[in-house]
Amino acid sequence: MMRAVLIDDEISNLENLRTLLTKHCPRVSIIATAQNVRDAVSVIEKYLPNLVFLDIQMGDKTGFDVLKGLPMRNFEVIFVTAYDQYGIQAVKFAALDYLLKPIDMEELIHAVHTAEKKIATQIHTSQLDFLLQQLKRSELSSGKIALQMQTEIRYVALAEIVRCEADNTYTHFYLSSGEKIMVSKSLKEYADLLCPNGFLRTHQSHVVNPKFVKSWLKEDGGLLCLLSGERIPVSKPNKDAVKQALRLAY
Repeated sequence: MMRAVLIDDEISNLENLRTLLTKHCPRVSIIATAQNVRDAVSVIEKYLPNLVFLDIQMGDKTGFDVLKGLPMRNFEVIFVTAYDQYGIQAVKFAALDYLLKPIDMEELIHAVHTAEKKIATQIHTSQLDFLLQQLKRSELSSGKIALQMQTEIRYVALAEIVRCEADNTYTHFYLSSGEKIMVSKSLKEYADLLCPNGFLRTHQSHVVNPKFVKSWLKEDGGLLCLLSGERIPVSKPNKDAVKQALRLAY
């Protein structure tokens, strides 16, 4: 049984989440709630939950302030927010779960199931520490990304990622060291994170770090030749954007 604390500055959101959890997630026992940062820190220290549902925007404070106010963070977190924002991007980089309001039942069940597995393996604390470190940075492009593997979480510098390749619902990361990492998330999720940080979506199955591109090949409609010698296809819809990004002449 997971012992959960719910944190949200709106009582209606707390009651809605409580109803959903009671109905659809019987292995979650709600032991306390809080509606502001000070009370949240207090109830977490008092009740020692192993799962916290944490609203990101709480008046002029944030859920991140709750985490910063705790000397120990020995629990799993599922973030909750009303809209996609910078904070959610940081959460994604840390490979932590989040729910968008209004909460979808299937997404809630999936997030709780994932949290239960993490609690069993006790790998959650390092992710929260990593998230807070990322939030201290002025730009995520100078940081790292957490890659959730089957038995561990790897923290990889963006500059070390050569390319990513889709494999159905999985994504393969190819690193400059020659290592290959497989993650059970779609390429689209990583493209949404990496492309704003300078990576190129060359094809529906490929994302490339431009620093590892050697040349543009005109054969087969367009290919990128990497420093490793690998050839990455460029789809017609992405051709102009890729060329512009690489400042290549037609």
